[in-house]
Amino acid sequence: MEDRFKETSAEFLGSFLRRIHDCVGRLSEDEVWWRPNPAVNSAGNLLLHLHGNLSQWILEGLGGVPYERHRDQEFAEKGPLPRAKLLGNLERVVAECQRVIRGLSADDLSRPREIQGYRTDGVYTVQHVVEHMSYHTGQIVQITKELRGPEGGIEFYPQHRGK
Repeated sequence: MEDRFKETSAEFLGSFLRRIHDCVGRLSEDEVWWRPNPAVNSAGNLLLHLHGNLSQWILEGLGGVPYERHRDQEFAEKGPLPRAKLLGNLERVVAECQRVIRGLSADDLSRPREIQGYRTDGVYTVQHVVEHMSYHTGQIVQITKELRGPEGGIEFYPQHRGK
């Protein structure tokens, strides 16, 4: 069951990354930084934030790779950072996180640790990151649908259309 948990978690991260890549690839460089109002993050901010979160929680928290995070800057950035660079950075982090997750031992999953001020363990950490990436993937999909409308052709579950 431990192997299934690790593999499923790694697969989910890859699935979310593919959706993010599909959506951000439909946006112009300017649209990556579009915000409908100051209370909402742009897709660019969310890409920076996911990079920071995954790096802090998985790579550093479980993998032991030092990472100096600047969380406030993830949300303050207004661009223009090229979307190709943002996506490439996230792709590299997700691939490394998948490697770390798949390599976790039973002890790694159960051992207590502290990450970002939270007392946690490996299972919680992996679950947190999967849920967190899911949440922000949905926001990036929403932003893209707002900007592209029905003509954007964003459809992740065509097999369920009309059912």
